[in-house]
Amino acid sequence: MFNSAGQVGDTVDRIVAELERQGLSYELILVNDGSSDNSWAVIADRARTSPRIIAVNLLRNYGQHNANLAGFRESSGDYVITMDDDLQNPPDQVRVLIDEAMKGRDVVFGAFQTKQAAGYRRLGSSMITRINRRVFAQPADLVVSNFRIMRRDVVDRICASRTAYPYITGQALMYSSNRSHVSVRHEPAKVPTSRYSMTRIFRLVLTILFSYSLFPLRLAAVGGFVISIVSFLLGAAYLIRGLLVDTALPGWTTLVVLLAIFNGVTIALLSMLGEYVVRTLNAVSDEQTYHVVERVQR
Repeated sequence: MFNSAGQVGDTVDRIVAELERQGLSYELILVNDGSSDNSWAVIADRARTSPRIIAVNLLRNYGQHNANLAGFRESSGDYVITMDDDLQNPPDQVRVLIDEAMKGRDVVFGAFQTKQAAGYRRLGSSMITRINRRVFAQPADLVVSNFRIMRRDVVDRICASRTAYPYITGQALMYSSNRSHVSVRHEPAKVPTSRYSMTRIFRLVLTILFSYSLFPLRLAAVGGFVISIVSFLLGAAYLIRGLLVDTALPGWTTLVVLLAIFNGVTIALLSMLGEYVVRTLNAVSDEQTYHVVERVQR
């Protein structure tokens, strides 16, 4: 959760009430992702009053996927369910995921009957879905979301993976074989302004492409190959022209333009390679992608 002091208490109370009503054995892990409001105080108070609740406070805002990872490493159950703090995933829909998981599924995603989100969020989700299908071989008939249930072995594989840039949905696809989705309700958020901006969506797209895929590198290689062919053909054309036709102009403008284009492309390719080098260095040197400053459990 992040800056959810006004609603997280109600969210926790409703989840606990629903799980108790259904007679389920559970543990509820609440991760505060560096909130600047009173969110930590609210969830820490809940953890002090119930032995089933664990509250974890992260040093700063590391992002949704690192917060999920922190929760996974605190969990001990046979299955783990992830859900947001805004009650857009009604607690009674947890049972829908559980019933589908009991059919032997590794991972079950909630497929929203009607997604209650802004247009740019739906556009971003559509773009990420296309990338998931290309990078993580997401089946065309499988719908994914952040409301999901995962079996313990899948969670353990995610926790054991060494990556400086966790992406839980993609890793759930990577480390499972028997997946499905099930239709669930999606309610409007109590807080109308989404904390998941277009900038965050764009950063997530870059994380997926540069941390889990060779697509940008291969695209750069193809682009460099095409440009080298064009450069060769242009050079050959100018050479032939110089041998066969007398030119009064020295060709200074043409030379400058070509150098500017090709040097610009070279810099772009080197920048892309540099991005891979930096991410590789982070992956091998940073074993902990988040830091816990406080943990509360009764």
